Amino acid sequence: MGMPRRRWLGIVRKKLFRSLPQETIIVLHTNNTTGSFSEATTTRRVSSDVVLHNSNDNNCGSNHAYFLTKEEIAAIKIQSCFRGHLARRAFRALKSLVKLQAVVRGVIVRRQARIALHCMHALARLQVTIRARQLLAQ
Repeated sequence: MGMPRRRWLGIVRKKLFRSLPQETIIVLHTNNTTGSFSEATTTRRVSSDVVLHNSNDNNCGSNHAYFLTKEEIAAIKIQSCFRGHLARRAFRALKSLVKLQAVVRGVIVRRQARIALHCMHALARLQVTIRARQLLAQ
């Protein structure tokens, strides 16, 4: 074998498990009731190891900063992926429900058209018989 085992595994790990970018952009929001949205939103660059995040307390003037650990960031990513999965499933179910609704409405519309056509045909036959009686009575 031309390559040592340790080096080969390192190359495989690098290819399969690429690291996240070293810098991420975090948007910080403050909880101001009187301020405008342009003042409340600022963008900061921090390293990917520690993410600075503002908590949203009920107090208007309080901004408590805390740091998220890697486990918390991973939990947030997992939760967001799972929420996306649930949203896709709900959207797929909604689409199938809309299709079923269209089929049912189509059946109802066809039934109404058949009834209307039957009634118009009966009305035309009735008019013919009435007209024939009028002509025979003269």
